[in-house]
Amino acid sequence: MVTGKDRQKQLAREHYERQLRARVEREQKSRRAAIIGTTAAVVVVIGGVVAATTLLGSDDSDATAAASASASSKPLANDPKPYDPAKGTCGYVPDEGSGQVKNVGMPPEQVSTAPATMTIKTNLGDIVAKLDSEKAPCTVNSFKFLASKDYFDDTKCHRMGTDFPILQCGDPLAKADGKNPTDGQGGPGYRFANENLAGAKYTRGVLAMANSGPNTNGSQFFIVFGDTGLSPDYTPFGTVTKGLEIVDKVAKKGVIASPGGDGTGAPKQPVVIKDVTITSKS
Repeated sequence: MVTGKDRQKQLAREHYERQLRARVEREQKSRRAAIIGTTAAVVVVIGGVVAATTLLGSDDSDATAAASASASSKPLANDPKPYDPAKGTCGYVPDEGSGQVKNVGMPPEQVSTAPATMTIKTNLGDIVAKLDSEKAPCTVNSFKFLASKDYFDDTKCHRMGTDFPILQCGDPLAKADGKNPTDGQGGPGYRFANENLAGAKYTRGVLAMANSGPNTNGSQFFIVFGDTGLSPDYTPFGTVTKGLEIVDKVAKKGVIASPGGDGTGAPKQPVVIKDVTITSKS
């Protein structure tokens, strides 16, 4: 029997998927328009069009208008290169996106696949996660770099779902007050390839990247504290081993409802990341 709660979860999931399809369609239209212009214009548009609001980011009032749009998109000319195991390198490419950028530079291309542990110090306690450096080396390398630059310090987790159990963080400019229209658009000014999608499941404790389409990963991530049923489109890069009860308690406080009506919004109980540290075994 399908319960009311199951139906709410389904509606929330479908809303996110509609957001993705709508954004991908807008990106494709923008790229097609860019080709008509001058060569210089093509470079500018291709470099910046893909960063729109991240999926699992702020709501788009026109998202439902493109529900029938295809979720697939062709790679951009400057798509980031995935991990090269022969060289031990990852590709990162510039992405100014929506202009909501906290620029701390670009991660090194040389990466390590050694086991790593991430500790997210919040105003409510520590959340500790085991990172999967072997299956998501580019993602973990990016987090190591951003953490070393204090990128996440004093940032707010801007989106949570109750029926759709995720807590999203990593927008360095988010106000998380339920009023700021650019919450969910912030990033580091670069992007990198999707990883570890084969058979990906987004169940309780999973850490995964938010995105606005293929290979648009930046700094936003989400913590799953239930079973989302999301399709395998978001790089899973770790598992929470301590502190998930913090997220549970925040969820019980509820959210400031977003205009999209999907049951997500800024957490009523603020979650502030004070510091992120990553330790790795050689």
